[in-house]
Amino acid sequence: MTTTPTLETAGGVKVVKPTVGSHVRDYFGRIRGGDLGALPAVLGLVILVAIFGSARSDTFFSAGNFANLFNQSAGVIMIAMGLIFVLLLGEIDLSAGFTAGLCGAVMAVLLTEHGYNQAISLVAALVTGVVIGLVLGLLVSKVGIPSFVVTLAAFLAFQGMLLVLLGEGKNISIPDGFIKSLNKDSLPVGWSWALAVAAVAGFALVQFLRHRGRARRGLVTEPLGIILMRIAGIAALLLISTAILTQERAINPAVATLKGVPIAAPVIGGFLVLWTFVLGRTTYGRHVYAVGGNAEAARRAGIPVDRIRISVFVIGSFMAAVGGVMLVSRAGSVDPNTGGSSTLLYAVGAAVIGGTSLFGGKGKVIHAVIGGAVIAVIDNGMLLMDFSSGTRYMFTGVILLIAAGVDALARRRAAATGNR
Repeated sequence: MTTTPTLETAGGVKVVKPTVGSHVRDYFGRIRGGDLGALPAVLGLVILVAIFGSARSDTFFSAGNFANLFNQSAGVIMIAMGLIFVLLLGEIDLSAGFTAGLCGAVMAVLLTEHGYNQAISLVAALVTGVVIGLVLGLLVSKVGIPSFVVTLAAFLAFQGMLLVLLGEGKNISIPDGFIKSLNKDSLPVGWSWALAVAAVAGFALVQFLRHRGRARRGLVTEPLGIILMRIAGIAALLLISTAILTQERAINPAVATLKGVPIAAPVIGGFLVLWTFVLGRTTYGRHVYAVGGNAEAARRAGIPVDRIRISVFVIGSFMAAVGGVMLVSRAGSVDPNTGGSSTLLYAVGAAVIGGTSLFGGKGKVIHAVIGGAVIAVIDNGMLLMDFSSGTRYMFTGVILLIAAGVDALARRRAAATGNR
């Protein structure tokens, strides 16, 4: 196979058509230049899975534990997806954890104490998140208070509001229904396989349409071999995961059966597709990256910087509300600790460990999913190995510090090689 780019003519213009070899060389060139992306997190995830899998192969690789990882990480991943938007602008939201808890409490109180149905209660929680984000964004962009100060104040205020809303320590249980099923139940086996096949087909269609569209416009396209390998990799991942998750997971199948993909998985996948499209394929997404890269240059280019800054806090708090719903669904109740404890640290850690820069301008929504998987595997694996909570926190903190260090070194490398 040739490894040198070839020339094609498109509309009378000579266009370079990369080969698989040149594409691979370019990729490793970007890595040497400091553009690591999610590679360290992916490698770390593989290593962690190998370690915990070898230490507890009978339980860690079981279908039940695999399904539990989705339910365990769903709330943190939702919050981390929203934090990606905030971090892209070089801002921070320290209130995201208690925003999740407060929105979950609003939903629970309306549902149980005021008799509203589940749909209205769920919408009210999400609207609460939007309003919170709007207020935070206005304080940061219009008043000019640093996001660290605004969200730290909100962290304390929302914690207090959560206590007041729950009557200074009350625990509210969620009744059975749609909300409780979101992060507890699984899809039927048939629907699980249909969803997996549809996801693979949809991904393949998008890849081929993108390739054909770029070729028609005379733009440089990826080698077809790379596209086919990417599709094959996604297909293998989804189909193997579905095969595992559709196995019987119930302790006593004679009493009750438990099979199928957890509902949390397509919820995560749906938001991943939505926000990836927003950041990667819309004008708004390009503006977010532009403001995160250089706010002053973006302003001079006519981009409404203040509106972009407000919008990322709205998205961040909205996704925190979604995360709060998933946390409440998994616990089956809401209490004063919902969204507290390590929730915020895990969410920020998921974004940074996955590859999003704390300095702004670099990050993707997939980083929240990868980073959330790393944290879930650490927490789950160390729990199976009977490590104490203190040890788990320390180990996760070290991983986060390593991720931040890799980001700083990568930025320094990129600056030295001119790859900013």
